[in-house]
Amino acid sequence: MAETPVILPASVENLIERIREKQNQPPLHHSTIQQLALIGEQRALELLNVITKTTIRASFDGFIVHLMKNLSQNSVSPPPPPASSSEASMSPLPSPPPPKPFPSLSLSESSLSPSRSLSPLTLHPPPYCVLTALGELEFRKSFLLLSYAGEENIENDVRAEYVESLKDLPMRDFENEIWETVGMRRGVQRKDRQLYLDWDSGRTHIYQCYVSRNGSLRFKGPILQNTRTHLQKSLGDDNVLLVKFCDVGKTSPQEAAKLYGKFGKEGIRVGHRLYRFFVFKDGGKEEKKKEDQTTSSAKCYTSSVKCYFVRTESHCSVDQMEDYILSNRTMFESRLLFMHAHLLPSIDKYMARFSLILSKTYKLNIDLTTVTVQEIQDEYCRDGNGNKIDNESILTDGTGFISEDLAVLCPHNVYKGTNMKDTHVKEISNLVELQDMSRAVGETALSTHQPPLLIQCRLFHKGSAIKGTLLVNRKLPPKTIQARPSMIKVREDLNLLNGLSNGLSIVPSINSLEVVTTSQKPNRSYLSKYLIALLSYGGVPNEFFMDVLKRNLEDADHVYTKKRTALRVSVNHGEMDEYNAAAMILCGIPLDEPFLQYHLNILVKAEKNRLGEGKLYLEDCFYMMGTVDPTRTLKPNQVCIIHENGQITGDVLVYRNPGLHFGDIHIMQARYVEGLESYVGHGKYAIFFPCVGSRSVADEIAGGDFDGDMYWISKNAQLLQHFRQSDPWIESPPNSVRLSSSVIKPYELSHEQLEEELFKLYLETRFQPSSTIGAAADSWMALMDRLLIFRNDVTKEEEVQQVKSNILKLIDLYYEALDAPKKGGGKIQVPKDLIVEMYPHYMKRDNSFTSTSILGSIFDEVCRWQITDVSGIEIRKLPCFDVEIPDDYKHKWSSLYIQYRQDMSTALNGKRPNSNEEANEVIKLYKKIFNDAINIVDGSKSITDIYNEALAVYHVIYDYAMVKKDVARCGFAWKVAGSVLVRYYAEKQYQKTLICSPAVLREIFGS
Repeated sequence: MAETPVILPASVENLIERIREKQNQPPLHHSTIQQLALIGEQRALELLNVITKTTIRASFDGFIVHLMKNLSQNSVSPPPPPASSSEASMSPLPSPPPPKPFPSLSLSESSLSPSRSLSPLTLHPPPYCVLTALGELEFRKSFLLLSYAGEENIENDVRAEYVESLKDLPMRDFENEIWETVGMRRGVQRKDRQLYLDWDSGRTHIYQCYVSRNGSLRFKGPILQNTRTHLQKSLGDDNVLLVKFCDVGKTSPQEAAKLYGKFGKEGIRVGHRLYRFFVFKDGGKEEKKKEDQTTSSAKCYTSSVKCYFVRTESHCSVDQMEDYILSNRTMFESRLLFMHAHLLPSIDKYMARFSLILSKTYKLNIDLTTVTVQEIQDEYCRDGNGNKIDNESILTDGTGFISEDLAVLCPHNVYKGTNMKDTHVKEISNLVELQDMSRAVGETALSTHQPPLLIQCRLFHKGSAIKGTLLVNRKLPPKTIQARPSMIKVREDLNLLNGLSNGLSIVPSINSLEVVTTSQKPNRSYLSKYLIALLSYGGVPNEFFMDVLKRNLEDADHVYTKKRTALRVSVNHGEMDEYNAAAMILCGIPLDEPFLQYHLNILVKAEKNRLGEGKLYLEDCFYMMGTVDPTRTLKPNQVCIIHENGQITGDVLVYRNPGLHFGDIHIMQARYVEGLESYVGHGKYAIFFPCVGSRSVADEIAGGDFDGDMYWISKNAQLLQHFRQSDPWIESPPNSVRLSSSVIKPYELSHEQLEEELFKLYLETRFQPSSTIGAAADSWMALMDRLLIFRNDVTKEEEVQQVKSNILKLIDLYYEALDAPKKGGGKIQVPKDLIVEMYPHYMKRDNSFTSTSILGSIFDEVCRWQITDVSGIEIRKLPCFDVEIPDDYKHKWSSLYIQYRQDMSTALNGKRPNSNEEANEVIKLYKKIFNDAINIVDGSKSITDIYNEALAVYHVIYDYAMVKKDVARCGFAWKVAGSVLVRYYAEKQYQKTLICSPAVLREIFGS
């Protein structure tokens, strides 16, 4: 609702205007003016006169709030009004000092319903209130307090003095205090408790805001995660707000605009901070899967489209102490810091490219002001006479070069923005320094600092945004990056850089080289149902796949009897138990140990589900990132593959997910390229494609390119023997069912109009999501299944041709929908006549038929496979653990285990979607209790005490599991005390334990 105007005395108004003009300050916020009115003319003038004698370093509003606090602390407050019995029962402090009266201000002005809002003329609060006190806290603390208050007014729960008393508490103690004081009293569900032991570990803090249909706000967080985006790194975690809008039923974009349009215009207030809409991104199939798995209670807020607001203003005193990059900037200017996306030809493309700042990335420690970023030409497709075919047909689409001294700063194992091995390389000023280092420490230094061969990255530089891969090039001069036009998604606005555009001041750019993934040793490769269908169509007999399945099933059966198989499977699924099972196997614990056998059974079930979906392990197959041959040696049907032991030769099959076309699997000749080492040195793990010919091979394979695409490669002799290649896919003109989309050019709009259009696009994407990709893929699978069944039946020739024709139409729609965001948007629909009515039974749809295709046969065979039943397994202790330990250790862990069961019962209550995360946090808590008890770090405990502590855990848990006849309960002992138990077991077997990282184990098993 509209804010009630506040009229200040003329003397106060005049003094405010003089200060604003002299110190170039924006108008005061409504809440600040309101507080000035409440303290009266004389005090307001005294306060403003103080400001005239100094310089405002942060914000005018913040300075006033700060002075008001000091003013209120030095004044006599009137006695508080009598509290009702219900209010007294909610007081967080048993005997608080006489509090100052405070207003019932909402968390957000926009979240007030008419019945809850109060006219400012009826309030008589002192300047120092709860929200002001929150503004003095570290933001993550104030946000957590607002989060635990739910949708209620925070001032109904706490007083300003109480908030101030929490300021110096460590984060863990602070969380526990406000959970018991506010969260539990407010009835906040335990699943929404942020219970972490590692608040200061450096993990990313995610702040979430839920917006209901009536406009009320609910906060959740901070939630700790391991990855960061360029946006978070540039602004700070606490300045980025993930906003989720409620969608009950089928909310249309028009209805959503009425419900939520005000947030696009006015922003969202979090205490005394203001956040405004900034960017959104459709997470695609991966986020869609998470959305489908969400329970119905949370489904209305769940979407694959992620929307982010950023902090633009703050009246919190804690924020006045630090400079903030977005201070006094418009939203247009704020976006210019990241890239000059206003030059793009459409609103759709603007947001598609701007969302590059939301990629999860690893920032390279490089000062880009010292780096030369050059633009080099793409290599174009040419006909037999050497003439360029057109400007769209490119052989080097998405790949450039990086000098060795820069590439060496990148860790080898970056995957989706995570440094998998947690290795860091300091910045080296130039290649000469690297060579000096090599001579100083010996011949192995260069191999130690060998750069990754290929880096998938996002480069933000002087307003441009560059997306693609960078191939290490030893021939480049130091501090050099070369990008091609096909990689440059946003170009810099030269008028802006020179300060010549519409009177805007020169806006600096946030320059950064962000790594998404690096080329690295391939893991074990698995077939998919799509790949099996295409290989089967290409002539690979059903017997081949059934033999592969048989080997996979036999291998899974060996989990219970063969340590190598058991170890490999436990490493493959190591994230399920933090590699406890792998540690047990490595120290020599027998596979029939009750809990180990129980856990291996769980892993076998996971393997069974994977096999039923067609994910079969096949030897001599692997995935590699693709790039282009810099030597121009390869011919159109050739590739170069650098694997573990150098370049490999011979025929290979090459494919790229999500290829659906019959011709998306290519037979290529892998050959040795002699001059390649002069570019890449000893770099490994990439596939090089030719940069000559009339068409890019990558484009022939599902419209691929070289901006980070991974290519499936197979040297399997049997596949090569049977497979026959089909003609490649040729892109068709845009489908006639594509809905028209008016093209609005961002640079033709005013800044206010641009903001409206961007938020309108978000609402359309969020509340009218496209189902084309999923619908086309599902119908393709059903029709492809029918084609595999009938293709050799001469009596079905007419039906086969019709099915094949529909498949080709679906493929065109599918690829068009995948590329739509990159090509400027527009909605694509699947015609009703291409949507199938019946699906093969292995797709697990209600309207299904029993398929006799190879995929149906695989599914049925897996269903017939019997997994060993371990439900009645006898629980027994390891003989070497059967030793006497002091009773006080047992009594201690008996009590702790009772408390643990209560905590875990609460965490798993109702099988909520976050229950696994909560359970993990409970385990972490008791693991920390155990680690604190044994004091390994400071060495104050003897090895006997340490072993007694671990054995007490073991015996208490196993004794309880025997009584309950529930082997699953034994897991607590290994999760909490496993590291000591395996050491004790190895010692009793007169063996030594070896330190081996999970990453090395994965590398050994190729998993």
